[in-house]
Amino acid sequence: MQSLRKKAASSPEFARVAPFAVYALLGVVQGRFGPEARYWAYIAKTFIGAWVLWELRPCLPEMRWRISWEAVVVGVAIFVIWVGLDGYYPRLTKLDAGTNPFAQFGAGSAVAWFYVTVHLVGMSVIVPPVEELFYRSFLYRYFVKLDFQSMPLGRFHALSFVVTSVIFGLMHPDRWVAGIICGLAYQWLVVRKDRLGDAMTAHGLTNLLLGLWILWKGAWTFW
Repeated sequence: MQSLRKKAASSPEFARVAPFAVYALLGVVQGRFGPEARYWAYIAKTFIGAWVLWELRPCLPEMRWRISWEAVVVGVAIFVIWVGLDGYYPRLTKLDAGTNPFAQFGAGSAVAWFYVTVHLVGMSVIVPPVEELFYRSFLYRYFVKLDFQSMPLGRFHALSFVVTSVIFGLMHPDRWVAGIICGLAYQWLVVRKDRLGDAMTAHGLTNLLLGLWILWKGAWTFW
């Protein structure tokens, strides 16, 4: 624990990449140990991701949630785009069946509802800072200046703006077009407000609405 904080304090790159790397690595191994283990692995990933963010928070001054009308509009709009465009463009990978906890653990199961709760909290509260720190705070500025902290969050750089958003989109190969639009919108928020918090809020709102929509429609392929 102490070595993690020490490393983050001495390396601003590490502080912003580590939460994303841990979350991504755990995501890769998530489905490797059988169908039921996939659910428990996601729960573990969420708690570990939360712990890493909590430990590194003193080294991440830009990780501050901010609410604005722009963040709300972008968050809702991206949710509509994410769902509305689905199926209207080719996927870059085979669509996964998703995780239906009620099929796995039984309708009305307490375990299923526990998983749903953790998943909603994870995608709405943990994923936004993890991804925004990596893509919008670190990667966007690092492509412009190796000393990325010397570049204001509000500085616009066209090439990095596009490249970072494309990378973000391609990390969602089953919905890459919506992902690119999403990346552009969140980056626009960061540049416009000169801070990260509004993009975190928009990201969290998008994911929360998506999670509620998945539960309402039973659209488990989005999970």
